[in-house]
Amino acid sequence: MAMERTSSNISREDDQQNGNGEKRNTDAAELESVERIFESKKVPSWQNQLTLRAFVVSFILGILFTFIVMKLNLTTGIIPSLNVSAGLLGFFFVKTWTKFLDKSGLLKQPFTRQENTVIQTCVVATSGIAFSGGFGSYLFGMSEIIAKQSHEANAEQNTKNPSLVWMIAFLFVVSFLGLFSVVPLRKIMIIDFKLIYPSGTATAHLINSFHTPQGAKLAKKQVRALGKFFSFSFLWGFFQWFFTGGDGCGFSSFPTFGLKAYENKFFFDFSATYVGVGMICPYLINVSLLVGSILSWGIMWPLINEKKGDWYPADLKSSSLHGLQGYRVNFSTPRLYTAFVFIGIAMILGDGLYNFVKVLGHTLYGLYHQFKDHRFNPNTPITGNSPPDLPSLSYDDQKRARLFLKDQIPVWIAITGYLTIAIVSAATLPHIFHQLKWYYIATIYIFAPALAFCNAYGCGLTDWSLASTYGKLAIFVIGAWVGGENGGVLAGLAACGVMMNIVATASDLTQDFKTGYMTLASPRSMFVSQVVGTAMGCVISPCVFWLFYKAFDDLGIPGSEYPAPYALVYRNMAILGVEGFSALPSRCLTLCYIFFAFAIFVNGIRDSVGNNWARFIPIPMAMAIPFYIGGYFAIDMCVGSLILYIWSRVNKAKADAFGPAVASGLICGDGIWTLPSSILALAGINPPICMKFLSRSSNIKVDSFLNP
Repeated sequence: MAMERTSSNISREDDQQNGNGEKRNTDAAELESVERIFESKKVPSWQNQLTLRAFVVSFILGILFTFIVMKLNLTTGIIPSLNVSAGLLGFFFVKTWTKFLDKSGLLKQPFTRQENTVIQTCVVATSGIAFSGGFGSYLFGMSEIIAKQSHEANAEQNTKNPSLVWMIAFLFVVSFLGLFSVVPLRKIMIIDFKLIYPSGTATAHLINSFHTPQGAKLAKKQVRALGKFFSFSFLWGFFQWFFTGGDGCGFSSFPTFGLKAYENKFFFDFSATYVGVGMICPYLINVSLLVGSILSWGIMWPLINEKKGDWYPADLKSSSLHGLQGYRVNFSTPRLYTAFVFIGIAMILGDGLYNFVKVLGHTLYGLYHQFKDHRFNPNTPITGNSPPDLPSLSYDDQKRARLFLKDQIPVWIAITGYLTIAIVSAATLPHIFHQLKWYYIATIYIFAPALAFCNAYGCGLTDWSLASTYGKLAIFVIGAWVGGENGGVLAGLAACGVMMNIVATASDLTQDFKTGYMTLASPRSMFVSQVVGTAMGCVISPCVFWLFYKAFDDLGIPGSEYPAPYALVYRNMAILGVEGFSALPSRCLTLCYIFFAFAIFVNGIRDSVGNNWARFIPIPMAMAIPFYIGGYFAIDMCVGSLILYIWSRVNKAKADAFGPAVASGLICGDGIWTLPSSILALAGINPPICMKFLSRSSNIKVDSFLNP
């Protein structure tokens, strides 16, 4: 917002210095105008933007993207933005279908950018439930599998195993509240405050470019590139499967940097998914992950190993869960938790607290100036449905504002919908989680709209959703309120789910409103698309998770293919919220204090040195992730960054145009291979070969045993 004001001031000063400045600026604006390109195309009504083919394509892509998000949830927990992939694949599917119908003379309605926006919105809403549903965090953290790893608060009242019925019911009663809470604020966010919403804006530019004559040609080439790498990734996953006939077998266990480095989780595991994710994620994220890997598994593990005989018994084998391995995945005495898990939690909490205060400060500061400006300029609208001062806006903004305000969603619908779902939810959730009483839920719903507004507003300023931070806040508040003896751990995790779903869907919808605003898609079609996509996700995501749960017996076990590291993290947070810091041993607590302060300090340095230097300082939240699962995926992602960097140096224009398509192909192909591999596992069909790597001495022993 400050940058927008500065730009307009500079423009006015230039106009005053040059009498022809206004004309030149107007001519330039007309040349850059997006809406003048589409001026000859009629904008369809909001009902015609919601087509059957759009929802059929959304359903298919929703399943594909849910598999991708679920796999990432259960491995690293890092979920890249899939908006570009959704928009690109949606364009490809419908454009191919309409082109076929057009040649057959059966096409009744052409494919428009508004329909493309509806598809993108629906797909992202569907796959978003796979994240906010907590299948890799709070929801799976309730299970006995995760409870046995913490060895605390694992009694029956604090555990609940996954079941398809209750998971679907839970998601249906908590996933729609965020949509209704933010609907009355759509005009304030998009038109009055002119929030940026970088992801929504970028997606809108992408969709607009697809539907220009030049953009359609480029999109075809991008889809072709995506298809090639989709096929390669799928076939590579299929090829790798043949060599995974046992624990620690296959290319994913290749000791790239030697066996010693492999023992400390440093190796390249040939994952097309992580390479693709690395191409999408910013360089700083990938470097931060690598730094966290080196700090944890490269430095701290060896130092802890030196404490043998002090921190844990010296006579235990290295593989014992009561020795160093216990520090990694379990604990060495009944009161000694996993040191690294809690160090990682401390870093996440420190980073989350800092960013929460920062975004809240931005929000309050921005609101203060918005209402202050309104007081001095009462003609500037802040509320209501009156149109803005259109003559002062550009041609594009004038047209977009008129159409955005044309199809209003009545406020009474939003209020009625929120209250109705809140009442149903408060009455239903205690039957799913008897530890979570109705008055706990009612308390959450009283404060949730304000927190949803803060998250949506902060996301508009920074593109950073703090849904998980608000969820952790609910864990501590509700967990402490209920108490450990009354099932506070389970209640805290369930409350986390309620809060996360509300604030996450609120920010997602406002992002989509921004995309719809810039593509002339109706707010009504955006809202309906989000509701339909959310409903799809409430069924698809539990079913996909259930497939993983039944197909892989070691799901959630450290060291397995799908360790679900965040499930243990969230459960330990709930335990900490119920039992307090007294539950932690002194050494672990000291380390937690140090790394909590370290996360805040690093964030403070990043903000104080400016953007030019901040891009060289690692992000604590990303550094914390390898503490749970090692550095192998960070190496994969850095390989993705390296590929993109070299490509950009050789041909930047081509890398910018085709990089996201190549990354999407790698992610989608490997992600969809998960479906047939799960079906094979359920059918009892095992890989025929085990490719394992041993040291020379171990190999001699094996040969001697096999050939005495």
